[in-house]
Amino acid sequence: MTTLVIGANGQIGRQFCLLAREAGVPIKAMIRREAQCAWFEERGIPTLVADLEGDFRHAFAGCDQVVFTAGSGPHTGPDKTLLIDLYAATRAVDLARERGLARFVMVSALRAEDPQAAPEKLRPYMAAKFAADAYLRCAGVPYLILKPGRLTDEPATGKVATSLEETGGENTVSRANVAHALLHLVHSRGLIDREFHLLDGTRSVSDALV
Repeated sequence: MTTLVIGANGQIGRQFCLLAREAGVPIKAMIRREAQCAWFEERGIPTLVADLEGDFRHAFAGCDQVVFTAGSGPHTGPDKTLLIDLYAATRAVDLARERGLARFVMVSALRAEDPQAAPEKLRPYMAAKFAADAYLRCAGVPYLILKPGRLTDEPATGKVATSLEETGGENTVSRANVAHALLHLVHSRGLIDREFHLLDGTRSVSDALV
């Protein structure tokens, strides 16, 4: 019952991997370069090296579910957004289906369903998320889609909301709270084919994501 973490070296990925190790959840952290291994090895987190722009099918061996929290990052252009946030995501979904994995947990984005409503510079990213989410829904793989709001570096509170109505329109969520939400979803094996918005709020993660 091992979870493959794609995007493990990202800001959310690292925090989730730490939480999973502390909780005794078996994971494999997929990283792009050998040089990134040391941080994980120092913390007792198993790693494997695979490139989302290359062949990464070997990463799925021995895993029964996937957490996809990879992203091209804010300093790349639309070309990398297409290759990572869209194409690599759909390739990962295909591999999960081929392997018969139990679930695919996708980290998407709040309001990804309406890319044209996003600020202009974010529209390619939102369009990629919109398409990747649509592909996952139709792929025949049991799935969860988590849609965080605007990400911050605030510490974890463990308190979240799942709608803008709950927050009075405030659309932010800490990366740390996203990591806690992912840990809850990984534990919640009975949750399938569901989608959740995620914002900082007042409810516990376990109460909000059911």
